[in-house]
Amino acid sequence: MSLKFWKKKSPKNTKVKKSAGREWFDAILFAVVAATLIRGLFIEAYTIPTGSMEKTLLVGDFLFVSKVNYGARMPITPISFPFAHHTMPIIGTKAYWDGIQWNYHRLPGLSEVKKGDVVVFNYPMEADPPFNRPVDKRENYIKRCQAVAGDTLRIINAQVYINGKAAETPQFGQIDYYVKTDGTDFNPQTLDDMHVGVQRATADEYYFNMTKEDAEVIKKWSNVKTLNPMTKPMGEYDPEIFPHNIQFKWNVDNFGPLIVPKKGWTVKLDSTNLPIYQRAISVYEGNKVEQVGKDILINGKKADSYTFKMNYYWMMGDNRHNSLDSRYWGFVPEDHIVGKALFVWMSWNTNGSFFDKIRWNRLLRGIY
Repeated sequence: MSLKFWKKKSPKNTKVKKSAGREWFDAILFAVVAATLIRGLFIEAYTIPTGSMEKTLLVGDFLFVSKVNYGARMPITPISFPFAHHTMPIIGTKAYWDGIQWNYHRLPGLSEVKKGDVVVFNYPMEADPPFNRPVDKRENYIKRCQAVAGDTLRIINAQVYINGKAAETPQFGQIDYYVKTDGTDFNPQTLDDMHVGVQRATADEYYFNMTKEDAEVIKKWSNVKTLNPMTKPMGEYDPEIFPHNIQFKWNVDNFGPLIVPKKGWTVKLDSTNLPIYQRAISVYEGNKVEQVGKDILINGKKADSYTFKMNYYWMMGDNRHNSLDSRYWGFVPEDHIVGKALFVWMSWNTNGSFFDKIRWNRLLRGIY
């Protein structure tokens, strides 16, 4: 006989009904958690704001970027506002708290970053003032990987060479050309259909931004008298070009050679190559680097070599004369890699008419 016979038994299968507010809260919480996990571990949407990858990617393209291909990067700045990258919408304040910083870790991926991949990564220069942002909160950039860790890269007359061999030019790679005509104007609709960028200099002189294939077509037009690529000569120093040191007389079209750092690679350091590797050693790998006379000090100790802790990559836009890329700021560390661009799911032409705002021919288009 039960000694608890005086207690009233509760009816079986009785559930406490949630309030409408509680049901809404649970649904929203579940959606936020699920979306955060999907964006962080599997796939995320991005948009193209600039023309640095024209014509491979157009301004207004919306992309899906895979986190699985290279392995999802674990959060480095774990406390942040959901769905806001680094800045809160409207109010413009920071969307994260950098009081807690975790070390860099990445889940296993399907492959390593390969030459030719179109990659989304965090912009390395936002480690500097005035931004001083954590790695995973730096602005997202998208470029094509031209060289991976351990490669020797050189650019000669706008042609990229990797380990002494000419690299494959992207299908839609573009540079600027000088065009002189007999004074007859071009058909603007034809140039627009070809996605050729045009800047008029004089009545009969133009600067065209286009692919080599488009240049071959336009060169045959009856009104075209001269068409030449606008490449800077070898030996012309450009102070905006990495490593921003006059001993390296490099420019956007003639650059290098240099070796892209590889994890475990030990480089012999001296005054001739320190400008190339100093930022990677100090900013990206967290060491204090000084040059006192002819001596190089790393963390206060004299050093004539350094062994890298991470792999690095060399990223360039397909629109070679209109791209802020590794030629300007150097290497991309592996902890800055976000994911691989897979395909365009939507493309919006802000300059199009009402009936052709959507670029229908670009929907669900793969990225190569």
